[in-house]
Amino acid sequence: MTAPRSDSDEHADPIATLPPALVTPVPGPASRALAERLARVESRNVTALDPVPIFWDRAQGAQLWDVDGNRFVDLTAAFGVANVGHAHPEVAAAVASQATRLLHGMGDVHPPRVKVELLEALTELYPRGASSDATDVRAVLSSSGSDAVETAIKTAMLATGRAGLLAFEGAYHGLSLGALDVTWRADFREPFRARLPGATRFVPYDDLDAVRRVAAEASGEIGAVIVEPVQGRGGERVPRDGFLRGLREICDESGWLLIADEIYTGLGRTGEVFACDHERIVPDLLCVGKGLASGMPLSACMGLARVFDAWPRSEGEALHTQTFLGHPASCAAALASLDVSARLDLPARAAKLGAEVLDRLGSELAGLEAVVDVRGRGLMIGIECARPEIALAATTRLLERGFVLLPSGDGGRVLSLTPPLVIDRAAIHLACDAIGEVLAQGTAS
Repeated sequence: MTAPRSDSDEHADPIATLPPALVTPVPGPASRALAERLARVESRNVTALDPVPIFWDRAQGAQLWDVDGNRFVDLTAAFGVANVGHAHPEVAAAVASQATRLLHGMGDVHPPRVKVELLEALTELYPRGASSDATDVRAVLSSSGSDAVETAIKTAMLATGRAGLLAFEGAYHGLSLGALDVTWRADFREPFRARLPGATRFVPYDDLDAVRRVAAEASGEIGAVIVEPVQGRGGERVPRDGFLRGLREICDESGWLLIADEIYTGLGRTGEVFACDHERIVPDLLCVGKGLASGMPLSACMGLARVFDAWPRSEGEALHTQTFLGHPASCAAALASLDVSARLDLPARAAKLGAEVLDRLGSELAGLEAVVDVRGRGLMIGIECARPEIALAATTRLLERGFVLLPSGDGGRVLSLTPPLVIDRAAIHLACDAIGEVLAQGTAS
């Protein structure tokens, strides 16, 4: 199949409509040299250097260039961060302007004005459910997704008086100690088990009956349920319709709070502003990050005011804060990113383009022994392979053809597609062709 002619979207990234033309084999000599230098200065267990990765030099829109001059189409949005594209001119201009005016403030003592403006914008976006009535919302800004999860966990403990949490198999909520206790993977948890509270019960994802059993057995031990509306690193797992609605009902019946981890799914990724909006449910707390500032480090935990009122009023020494709370340049980037997303209606674009891609991949990959499932919502799509080595080999071969993807899921058996929401239509269809060709060639050989 040939790629469709590109539409005339003003937000598309037209250069990426062309197939990437690699200058050197990947990884090239400059990347190899940098890998050797990095090995001498960075701790082990951070960057995987075998095989040698490509080293990024610059990125724009949905494309990037490595230090050897190779151009790639980015199908990851750099961990789902570049929602409005890499180095969007309006985001970059907002950062530059803010940096010359005020680069750093005193976020919880003498706050920057831009912090207030961002909090106002975020609370306006909070899921309203089936009602259009205003919802009284509060928020705490932080730097990373795991920071936002830590805020949610602390808030739930204060609001309910209970430390127990219910989470799901396959969940990924971060690697700081509090977030790690609700992250599923044993290889992340085991080395630090002695320091973990062990206050989390795990049940299978998308299994309301299992949640009800825990509610019947240990309702009084648990204060909150934390859930990804679509699992990201768990393998782009989309729950059946009604799962979030059922979870909301069980939480209400059991006196639990519902924490929606929308760090990956939020701000248009799944075809709605938040994935909770697909089922019109209102979480008690909601974590957002990654695409919030489209490249600058920033996250937030938002939630209903009645829940956040469990925190005592600050009298000059906050119980939970950071030096870089409400970092002005990051807040300015977030405001610009939110403005671009709203103006271009990127959630609607993600819904439309994601449906096209799912349909095309479903057709191209049908009948291949290497492929078990193709699933997704919006521009959050996973191709589950029969064995992890198939997906891992395909990731390498696609990189050699100029497409950057990441593996996800159990053992890395899922090819994950989470491109910038502005990726050109023709570019992602060309990527679909490349994926189909690579998987049809028997990538495990």
